[in-house]
Amino acid sequence: MTFKLWAVLLDPAYSYAYKNEGEFNDMWSDNETSRDFLNFEALATTLTGIIANTKGEPVSIGVSGSWGVGKSSLIKLIREKSERSDQKFIFVEFNAWLYQGYDDAKASLLEVVAIELEQYALKNKTTLDSITEVLSRINWLRLATVGVGLTATLTTGIPLGGIAAKLLGDQDGSTNQVVSEFDSEKITDSVNKTVDSGMGLIKRAKTKSPPKEIEAIRKGFENALKQLDVTLVVLIDDLDRCLPQTAISTLEAIRLLLFLKNTAFVIAADTAIIKHAVSKHFEGMEEKIAASYFDKLIQIPVAVPKLSLPDIKAYMSLLYIENSDIDKNLKEEVRKTICDSLKRTWDNQKFDATDIEKRMKNLGVKVTSHLHEQLQSVDRLAPMMTADTAIEANPRLIKRFMNAISFQRDIGKILDINLDERILAKFLLLERCGSVASFDAIKKSISDHPEGHSKIIEDIELRLEEGKLPEEEGVYKEDFFKKWVASKPYLKETDLRPYLYISREHAPLLASGERISTKALDLLEAIIGEPKMADSIQEDLNSLNSSDLHLMMQKVLEIARRIKRWGIPDILTACIAICRAAPSLGDKLATFLGERPPKSIEPSIVQLIKSEPWAQKTFDIWLSKDISSPVRIAIQKV
Repeated sequence: MTFKLWAVLLDPAYSYAYKNEGEFNDMWSDNETSRDFLNFEALATTLTGIIANTKGEPVSIGVSGSWGVGKSSLIKLIREKSERSDQKFIFVEFNAWLYQGYDDAKASLLEVVAIELEQYALKNKTTLDSITEVLSRINWLRLATVGVGLTATLTTGIPLGGIAAKLLGDQDGSTNQVVSEFDSEKITDSVNKTVDSGMGLIKRAKTKSPPKEIEAIRKGFENALKQLDVTLVVLIDDLDRCLPQTAISTLEAIRLLLFLKNTAFVIAADTAIIKHAVSKHFEGMEEKIAASYFDKLIQIPVAVPKLSLPDIKAYMSLLYIENSDIDKNLKEEVRKTICDSLKRTWDNQKFDATDIEKRMKNLGVKVTSHLHEQLQSVDRLAPMMTADTAIEANPRLIKRFMNAISFQRDIGKILDINLDERILAKFLLLERCGSVASFDAIKKSISDHPEGHSKIIEDIELRLEEGKLPEEEGVYKEDFFKKWVASKPYLKETDLRPYLYISREHAPLLASGERISTKALDLLEAIIGEPKMADSIQEDLNSLNSSDLHLMMQKVLEIARRIKRWGIPDILTACIAICRAAPSLGDKLATFLGERPPKSIEPSIVQLIKSEPWAQKTFDIWLSKDISSPVRIAIQKV
């Protein structure tokens, strides 16, 4: 999928800062929600029913779909519906991506489940000795894993960290030293003692082995669930964001708990990415076998349905309604009636802005002139959001497109430029979905006209008004452009220079004279569109030339300047990935971070960047400034 650079919007914190100004209030965050805007009601109800009616039998559900289609929202909807049922559930939400690089995902998942059971038992005044024992066994497995890791370290010279570092006396586990022969003896002795005694966390056992401990853990969980008379529902999300090793570790943990009585797993992931991770982890494994590995974990595979045209109209309308001044309770009634009206759209039943407004008025909801215009614009824009365009009926991309309209309209207000929202939306749609050639041709024709009109658009629209089709040449040969130019409003008498100015001046577009390869442009668009995924394209970044990487860093830092709080913002992941591909850029990033306001720096950033070769320069700059005590302490521990 190709992401146009203009659609790269504000950091969520910046969006909310804008929203708090009062006047600028048509922005939407990317966060998932348990309120159904995507017509998932029937699907969520069905899956909730499956979980509720298993009669103690285990079940695993795989929710598949690409980035941004609503997997996380569907999971939250399933939980919300289940919590309203009469059955007793314990829900565990596990995001393996958050643990990546910090802990073994397998042990983390087992521990999170055990702690959740323990807390449930305490809340219900029930004693669970079996869970205390399970936690001890999980600690043993984690320490045993460290022992295996240390053995490998002694033979490979890989730097130590985490619990391994603690065995060398570094209490925060942050050492990055390579062990000596003396250290080897010290570690070997420590491992034997630690795994045997569990650093005081577990009782000495006569014989321990991973298979025995795993079986004991399974029995411990099963006994606890039986004793509590409750169903454990584990919700796994963002698995497709993980590196192959973390993804596999999580799948292995799932396998340990899978098919226990009174358990249900709902795993949301892009199955294509997971199957790739399996192939990558098990070197040489055939793709067919890799697919089988994942499929065996899933009893009920469910693909998130692609949005139909009525679904898109409903989704966009609900977003506008959500940001209106309508009473909160009435908004929920409107949501319900709109989603209800979608039930018969399969038989071509009419569904448009007029129908939505009629339903709202029946509920006693006043539709303002501004909201009326927004709902009318949905009818014009929705057909361009389908699977036939670059937006691909993807909810997240639709939301980002709507954010782009609001963002650029609000910038126009600040600059005293009066922008027609309908024209702005159409102009941005060409930039988002049209080819580079078509957009460049229109842009040039606007620049060449003394009044900012587009001669290309004028000629085509005049022929269309006369009932004639333009000749199949130039930009009109493109299928998307044909649909776009024929859509309302017409632009032949519009001065389009303000729209071009807003886009060019305030989006991270390439300026005249800046040259970047096609591959680098695609990677730049992807890395800005979803910066948290930067590490997954590291190899591609490594293959770029120096000039491409320098320009990419310049554009990414333009966006990073908008960040208000520097803990571990997503865009920093992109910056680090580019620096790893071009180490010479480390000094630039170190200086940039050092220039951030001292009060905006949070301790978590120290742990994130401490292993980067340029980090010490940033730390030195921060230490020379009035940073907070927690940040100063975090740096001193490095």
